[in-house]
Amino acid sequence: MVGRLAPSPTGAQHVGNARTFLLAWLSARSQNGSVVFRLEDIDSPRVKAWAAQQALDDLRWLGLDWDFGPDVGGPDAPYNQTQRQHFYAAALEQLKTQERVYPCTCSRSDVEAAASAPHAGQEGPRYPGTCAHRRAGDAAHLAGRPFSWRFRMSGTDSFDDSLQGPQSQRLDDLGDFIIAKSDGSPAYQLAVVLDDEAMGVTEVVRGDDLLPSAFRQRAIARVFGLTSPTYAHIPLVIGPDGRRLAKRHGDTRISVLREQGVSPERLIGRLAHSVGLTESVEPITASKLVSGFHWSRISRESLVWTMEDWRAVGGSGSEGS
Repeated sequence: MVGRLAPSPTGAQHVGNARTFLLAWLSARSQNGSVVFRLEDIDSPRVKAWAAQQALDDLRWLGLDWDFGPDVGGPDAPYNQTQRQHFYAAALEQLKTQERVYPCTCSRSDVEAAASAPHAGQEGPRYPGTCAHRRAGDAAHLAGRPFSWRFRMSGTDSFDDSLQGPQSQRLDDLGDFIIAKSDGSPAYQLAVVLDDEAMGVTEVVRGDDLLPSAFRQRAIARVFGLTSPTYAHIPLVIGPDGRRLAKRHGDTRISVLREQGVSPERLIGRLAHSVGLTESVEPITASKLVSGFHWSRISRESLVWTMEDWRAVGGSGSEGS
């Protein structure tokens, strides 16, 4: 069994990230599994130079460890996605050969203008199929027009989520999605599938906003003949207004807690209680939670994080604007 911690260094890690990473780590360690730390740093316009090291420091402060990663090495290095581009390029060529992708010249505003239904997850509105008539070879005849590569979706799929239970989806309803830029730079969906396979990841634990992405990633894996990992999608930490945690809810960065000298056990205790692993919010180390961990014990409820929670763990954060 191999689990993973895969932060994206596009900003600071916050208490919502800590909750998900804690559960991912506990699940792996409770099964005597290994843990891979991978930096998902291919979103270059948004990546912050300082965020990678801060993520490593934040997770170690929480009491989490890993067997393989950019700081400790391992047999499947490199563990930074920006250093794995040649793997993604080769896979994209295979998808072109199999006509599973096509060049799409639609802009984001084009897709939004054509949208007729709410969208699922983080991929934006459902793509209406405007460019789906194209074949991969048509990219050579676009006369320099900007385009992206879209992956063709069809059929249905189902799987059992370790926390959310049985899931089923008509893939057509999700729509074709972007898998790479015209220069071959991979999108999140392609890179994640290839890296999880290369690193032997057998379980993926992440926020439930990414549940639709499981179907997209499973579809990619099937094309390459890969076995998908199991999934557990965790309810998000939200603010009192019911929206996902953000600056408007106050400063909830893990790094701020570290700087203020807060005990990590206090945050772990609050997070463990929020998912049903403990009966109180008493401070506790992550390692002491391993023996009692099981997905059947984990709550499916979101954690509503308030300034009272922040003060309870010992922080002195201020309200967001």
